[in-house]
Amino acid sequence: MPRKGMRSLCFSPETPLFQGSMSPSSSITSPASGFSESMIEQIIDTAAIIVAKWDGETSSYAKVTSMFYESKREAMHFIRSVNDLRKIMHFVSGQDSGSKNLIRAQSLMQIAMKRLQKEFYQILSMNRAHLDPESVSTRSSRTSTQSSLSDYDYDASPDHEIGAAEESISEVEEVSFMAMSDLKSIADCMIGSGYAKECVQIYNMIRKSIINEGIYKLGIEKVSSSKINKMEWDVLNLKIKDWLEAMKISMRTLFTGERILCDFIFSSSDSIRESCFSEITKAGAVLLFEFPEVVAKVKKSSPERIFRLLGMYTAISDNWPEIETIFSFESISAVRSQALNSIARLNESVRLLLLDFESMIQKDSSKTIVPGGGIHPLTIYSMNYLTALADYGNILTDIISDWPPPAKSSLPEFSFYSPVSNESPAAPISDRISRLILILLCKLDSKAKYYKDIAISYLFLANNLQYIISRIHKSNLHSLLSKDWITKHEVKVNRLATSYERFAWGNVLASLPTNPTAPMKPAEAKECFRKFSISFEDAYWKQISCVVPNSMLRDQIKVSIGRKLVAVYQNFFDSHKSTIGDQKSITLFVRFYPEDVGNYLSDLFIRTLTSSGGSSPSSSS
Repeated sequence: MPRKGMRSLCFSPETPLFQGSMSPSSSITSPASGFSESMIEQIIDTAAIIVAKWDGETSSYAKVTSMFYESKREAMHFIRSVNDLRKIMHFVSGQDSGSKNLIRAQSLMQIAMKRLQKEFYQILSMNRAHLDPESVSTRSSRTSTQSSLSDYDYDASPDHEIGAAEESISEVEEVSFMAMSDLKSIADCMIGSGYAKECVQIYNMIRKSIINEGIYKLGIEKVSSSKINKMEWDVLNLKIKDWLEAMKISMRTLFTGERILCDFIFSSSDSIRESCFSEITKAGAVLLFEFPEVVAKVKKSSPERIFRLLGMYTAISDNWPEIETIFSFESISAVRSQALNSIARLNESVRLLLLDFESMIQKDSSKTIVPGGGIHPLTIYSMNYLTALADYGNILTDIISDWPPPAKSSLPEFSFYSPVSNESPAAPISDRISRLILILLCKLDSKAKYYKDIAISYLFLANNLQYIISRIHKSNLHSLLSKDWITKHEVKVNRLATSYERFAWGNVLASLPTNPTAPMKPAEAKECFRKFSISFEDAYWKQISCVVPNSMLRDQIKVSIGRKLVAVYQNFFDSHKSTIGDQKSITLFVRFYPEDVGNYLSDLFIRTLTSSGGSSPSSSS
């Protein structure tokens, strides 16, 4: 609605009937000496004029018109007149309970309350859009503005001051503020006059329908455990996603907005604002917080389900301060209890799924041999799982903080991989993660035995451990595991790589003399060249199919082999090539020149030769 239109609705001039009534600024306060008879009659007469004007039973004008929208100034005068009437009734009833003035005042009060009920209903109904929880929730940071508007003196402020206030607030917020202020004025008046029940009934009826509609639109519904158990994972996964979004919106707007509105309108009575908020939100809030508990009870066990459970746990945990604040009333403690029950059930399910994941690794019986000693699928899957878990590090810390560590005797047997004693960090989450990685390494150790070539077994272990460390460095696992733990395992990679070199290329090095420059007879030199050629070619063909996916580890192994092998062979070649005779003899007995050895070593671990049909060592230059 345009600003000009809103002003004409809220601030239209008073009617001629109102002009002849008592001045709005003459609202009374009860003097210590009481009221004179003439003052009592004047107050009742003044109230009678404005009450009669807005009596829907006698005035067709009042029947179709809203007092608060027709003239805000007149509405405020109506409220003051009723409040004055109430003070007079209280005074007179203490003097003469049968007084004609008291009877007349009581009759006027009943008509006035009926009018205020109608106005209260109209404002709530006509402002559903402006009093929706999302709009109201933005007011939480506008306490001072809200307070100033609620106490606004419509009679003492000229229009230009009202216009200035309008300019400082957006139009939507302005309408919302004004509606809230009007509702509060009516509620204060009705509660003070003993008509709280009628006011509360109207409020609860309208506001509960709004909250229930919001709950429905967010997709929150009662779901039984049996129904959840029958759902396909894809369907349940979507429902959990919807719940997470519903949780966000509910806490940010739906319940927050309703609490702000309820607290503001019924600020004059703690018991009323508590009963209203409880009546309006309790059922929907319990339904919202019940869903995670039902999902956590699902019997289907899938390790991946843990991430959805952790997401729901996080949603409740992160919002717990707001939950305690919004649902702080004792009459609505069931909401807090339900949230805690869901947290407890999620906690239990997450622990069980962690044990299931651990068991899944230990029970993996696949005999898959990864060609060339590459990364095993179990390693990739497990590290994907663990790195995703690390994103919930803080939540997992809460969940397993009091979880006793399992006995170390439960670890599987291993041989290639030897864990360092006392390596587990002290923090429970770090201890649990390091244990899961150790179980994975021990399982990989058992899979390494499926390789017939022991050298490739060591390369397989080095590759997989290097992959694990790389994933740790690139994820939040890095912050959960100590630097000492990571350093020790990086040392293990080097040891495994060294073991690979020894078993893969040890025979080649052994074919060369310990002192490559020591004098030799021609026959001895020829035999040494022959043994080197045979052992090098044999080792090359065994290792050409090996892979080292990590570039740093690949370069490290190549440099190490080259430094040991090429350097020794270069010295031997330079010292004894002339010993075996002329160039023709060298060509006959020397199948590999030192540069050939270096070239062939550079082709290792990337499968370029076998995949592209490259030359073999026997077809050297």
